[in-house]
Amino acid sequence: MAVPLLDLKAQHGTIRDQVLAAMMPIIDGQTFILGEPVERLEGLVAKLSNTSHAIGCANGTDAILLALRALDVGRNDAVVTTPFTFFATAGAVHNVGARPVFADIDPDTFNISVEAVDEAVRNTPDAKAVIAVDLFGQMAAIDGLRAILPDGMPIIEDAAQSIGASRKVNGKKVMAGEIADIGTFSFFPSKNLGGYGDGGMVVTQSDELDARLRRLRTHGSVKTYFHEEVGYNSRLDTLQAVVLEAKLPHLESWSAARRRNASVYDNAFADLDGVRTPAIDPRNESIYNQYTLRAERRDELQAFLKKRGIGNSIYYPLPLHMQPCFAYLGYEEGDFPESERASKEVVSLPVYPELTDSQRDEVISSVRAFYGR
Repeated sequence: MAVPLLDLKAQHGTIRDQVLAAMMPIIDGQTFILGEPVERLEGLVAKLSNTSHAIGCANGTDAILLALRALDVGRNDAVVTTPFTFFATAGAVHNVGARPVFADIDPDTFNISVEAVDEAVRNTPDAKAVIAVDLFGQMAAIDGLRAILPDGMPIIEDAAQSIGASRKVNGKKVMAGEIADIGTFSFFPSKNLGGYGDGGMVVTQSDELDARLRRLRTHGSVKTYFHEEVGYNSRLDTLQAVVLEAKLPHLESWSAARRRNASVYDNAFADLDGVRTPAIDPRNESIYNQYTLRAERRDELQAFLKKRGIGNSIYYPLPLHMQPCFAYLGYEEGDFPESERASKEVVSLPVYPELTDSQRDEVISSVRAFYGR
């Protein structure tokens, strides 16, 4: 039985009529840029993330770019972040003229290490901000970072993979995007809340940052044809807003289904030598944007699964400090051993909500067969 890594058609089949009904008034009315649908979605995402403001933008990469600009990060500044993440995180730092400075990951959660950030900031006099990534669906230790950073140093939470995830902080449940200075989301189709194309959003508790972000997303303009600064053309498409608004009520149940699938995998692989199941910080509730194993003979396992038609992927095969485009930063192999080890061991398996029991069993039996169990 072939099992895809992700089956967006299966999800679409469950909500097709609802989504098309939401899209048609926009198409018939020819009202495609910003407007009430975007404002409604912004309000819903602000409520979900327990933040005061949400600002829609064109994609998750722009969300990080806008956040950096709103915090006045630019030339001659450095930003501390993880080398084990999607390229956009550090790419946005480069594209505002700043310099990425990497700090290694925690080997259990794959999220950036608080201790490594502490060391990196202490050794980087021009550090202006920190970007923490919520990798694979669980929140980074934003509270831990806040405790060790100098007063006033802002934190951007790259929550592209964690919308709806939460963490216990001092006994209180906080949501992805809530306690960083700025949180950023992606609505890329493969995300837990994905559009029918690109889309992104920025959240913040700050009235001042909200105003700046809204200005930056529309060419630095509040009043048409008058520009207070040079910004970007980065608006959330109105059609994407109504698609996401139609999907949003399902997000909690979809994330719960991902957690159930992850739990079945955890139990099925618990006795299997050669793999290590995802380590979730006990303070976190993950939304499992990916279900990622550490696996011995990872490349051989991946080839075996591919031959059997089992979808899988490696997030991420080459850490950012080893990417050719960042050679100018002067890092070498061995500088971030946990990120490098993870890139050689990780493999992600299908965990999407529509995964059937028989499909999930096929994934389990295939992994176990590879390891002779």
